[in-house]
Amino acid sequence: MTTADNTGAGRVVLIIGGGSGIGETTGRLMGARGWRVAIADQDGAAAERVAASLGGYGLGMDVAVETEVERAAATIEDEFGAVHGLVVAAAIFQDVMPPDKLPMAVWDRTLQVNLTGTYLANRAFGSRMAKRGAGSIVNIASIAALGSMPVHAYGTSKAAVAHLTLNLAGEWGRAGVRVNCVSPGSTLVPRVEERLKSGRYAADPGTFTALGRIVRPNEVAEAIEFLVSDRASAITGVNLVVDAGWHVAGTWAQHGGVRPAPSQGGPSRA
Repeated sequence: MTTADNTGAGRVVLIIGGGSGIGETTGRLMGARGWRVAIADQDGAAAERVAASLGGYGLGMDVAVETEVERAAATIEDEFGAVHGLVVAAAIFQDVMPPDKLPMAVWDRTLQVNLTGTYLANRAFGSRMAKRGAGSIVNIASIAALGSMPVHAYGTSKAAVAHLTLNLAGEWGRAGVRVNCVSPGSTLVPRVEERLKSGRYAADPGTFTALGRIVRPNEVAEAIEFLVSDRASAITGVNLVVDAGWHVAGTWAQHGGVRPAPSQGGPSRA
């Protein structure tokens, strides 16, 4: 058995936004590694479906509503167990548009879910972890937090999530709670697959990465599980970027882009 095979050791992890996408993939990975998995999602049926398949606990919850988050925290800990690991993967996205075309309702809801929701979840579960003297939180930001993109509400919300992570890591570190962040690049979840098939992307996102491809959901899940686990016991306040090298390849554009491998007809690097 490898170190990663049973990292959970029966401890409870809650995946908020675990009814689909990266959250679901993370829940399944962590369940396979010995964690007892609770799933919360605005789609309560999806949360219960995923949780049932893992022998876990599922419930519906709007992460942007304080009373729902507090109720969920009390209910999960009373009925399923004290939450040692928290993953906040709930988010809403926005279409590309200039500020004058971006409805304020979209701006408000995006920040309410992505930023305020992350804060409410961290506050509810992190404060409980701090009182017990142990716990680990991973918030999900995005590469949109790292550079300029025409997704003004989404990018702003995710940049704030990354900064919130730093603040909370400092707040709870001496109480034994680690708080980290993962920033995925374009990831092959169903929403992205649909956009690739429908041509809604101006270009394949993989062409802008150093590795020449987009990220697979399990690759993000591996990073999340690592940070939640004791294998990352000295790591807090970190934003781990999982983007197939998008952030390093972009600045190569003015030099003709990232060179292909020699086997693909590119110049030798020897």
